[in-house]
Amino acid sequence: MKILVVDDSRVMRQIVIRTLRQAGHGGHDVVEAENGRDGLEKVRAEAPDLVLSDWNMPEMTGIDFLDALRAGGSAVPFGFVTSEGSPDMRARAEASGAAFLIAKPFTPEAFDAALAPVVGALP
Repeated sequence: MKILVVDDSRVMRQIVIRTLRQAGHGGHDVVEAENGRDGLEKVRAEAPDLVLSDWNMPEMTGIDFLDALRAGGSAVPFGFVTSEGSPDMRARAEASGAAFLIAKPFTPEAFDAALAPVVGALP
């Protein structure tokens, strides 16, 4: 499985990747992008099986990234890993087609709980 991790902070991308490993999802190929615009290019070039994205980023936000993916016909499973998890943000993410939203600070258990239904549904 190929996972695209999108965050404008290199350190946060590394933390997300480490947490994926700690949650038992370390055997996957990981591709990184630094914002939504870069993420769109990586989805087209790399065809990931799952996208994990921050919400607030320069160039293109995570929600705009998700909306652009869906408008382009992509149904790739998409989840947010973000510092905010308000009910409004969760509703907006769900309405745009996100599978989940994990709020920071997060744990390996939170990752596994969010990823298990998505990963289990992949071919």
